[in-house]
Amino acid sequence: MRALRHLEPRDVFYYFEEISRIPHGSGNTDQISNYLAAFAREKNLEHYQDEIGNVIIMKEATPGYEDHPPVMLQGHMDMVAVKKPESPIDMEKEGLKLAVDGDRLIAQGTSLGGDDGIAIAYGLALLAGSQYQHPRVELVVTVDEEVGMDGARALDVSPLKAKRLINLDSEEEGIFLAGCAGGARVNYYFDHERRSRKGLCCEVRVEGLKGGHSGEEINKERGNGICLLGRVLARLSGKLDICIEDLEGGVADNAIPGHAAARILLTGYKNGNSRQKSMQGEFSEQECLALFKHTCEKLGREFQTELAEKDGGVCVKTHSQGTGERMVVEEEASSRLIAMLNGLPHGVQAMSSAMPGLVETSLNPGLLSMNEHQVNIGISVRSSFDSAKQALIRQLQSIAQLAGAKTEVTGEYPGWAYKKESPLRDKMVEVYEEMYQAKPMVRAIHAGVECGLLAHKIHGLDCVSIGPDMKNIHTAEEELCISSAERVWKYLLRLLQAL
Repeated sequence: MRALRHLEPRDVFYYFEEISRIPHGSGNTDQISNYLAAFAREKNLEHYQDEIGNVIIMKEATPGYEDHPPVMLQGHMDMVAVKKPESPIDMEKEGLKLAVDGDRLIAQGTSLGGDDGIAIAYGLALLAGSQYQHPRVELVVTVDEEVGMDGARALDVSPLKAKRLINLDSEEEGIFLAGCAGGARVNYYFDHERRSRKGLCCEVRVEGLKGGHSGEEINKERGNGICLLGRVLARLSGKLDICIEDLEGGVADNAIPGHAAARILLTGYKNGNSRQKSMQGEFSEQECLALFKHTCEKLGREFQTELAEKDGGVCVKTHSQGTGERMVVEEEASSRLIAMLNGLPHGVQAMSSAMPGLVETSLNPGLLSMNEHQVNIGISVRSSFDSAKQALIRQLQSIAQLAGAKTEVTGEYPGWAYKKESPLRDKMVEVYEEMYQAKPMVRAIHAGVECGLLAHKIHGLDCVSIGPDMKNIHTAEEELCISSAERVWKYLLRLLQAL
């Protein structure tokens, strides 16, 4: 039984439910790519599927529109796969459990993938239907947008004829995006060796943060779990000798991390502490544990006070397994690693003076992981100015160098410059005003969209990005407004008629 069978537009939500049954987190898009190609074969539509999974599907113009210029519709097939800690769903292997709550479409315990499943659903519904009027439509669906726009970067655009692009990767109805920031990912690699040490085995977790999209929601100044964990570890290292055993946090570099955790080994008190003892001498597990818990509890209260109006659910949790022997990173390297984590900048770095309220430059340490030999940190960098983006990248490289870490810059993509002259935007505004007797808002955003990369590949490409209302994307609280999705669908159909 389909959970969305009663929703309108029926064809759109049919295909949304179809793709929601297929696991399609970033890096796990083979199944959904093959589904799209199979759809095109079933409908006898011209299509292309490249070696990394990008899919292009063409549908010729309906009668009367043969001489009209073609239109490209575009979105991405990957989603940020996030789930609540208690969710049993394996998002690598299982589909989503969709649910309707009034006018909200959600996924139980996980992110919804409305970003950007709704683009695929719109595109497939249009291609499958015979009742719609439109010029030649070229549906472009890319892989791995969420982890650096790798699909758009690799896309071969030679099969495409369109010079007009409607990107369907926006989250606010009635707002037309006509420009965006450029970005890049800075990857940190901190190599280390492990040694067997004895000490007090402890775990500290920063939890309860809202997370969110590192472009659209970075101006809300929510807590960054990775950076807050760095602050906890730095405070602890000022009082106790710490060896790092494991680190983890976040789900993607472009998602504000809602949690982060560390397993550590406490081996003694810092020099100069009046209660200084060592594992080889007189070490009090009870006193050490008390100091550890007291410090973390105090920081938890500080975080709750600082973030009360921005991210009030934050908490710091601790756990101890008693004294034991572990393979850990020795103290000197652990100290450099902790200093690096604590020194990472994050959040808004500059606001635009040309467009009030628009973030100009920001960064987000979004992904933290550790294996036997290396700590990895993924950091998303964004700016409206390439010079500011490059300056922030160099700053991050300097921090890594001081800590003895290596860096690599990947997934760099250009900004999408606002054009004063845009016939596509003018027609879209005109159609919107005719339908709703109101003016849409035209603006640029801080988040990255694939229009910039595609515009660099296709000379003279005229781009606008639209979409229905969504909230809390890139989190397990993501929701799609059902009535908004229907309105945007009706607008899209009217727009294609007008084009």
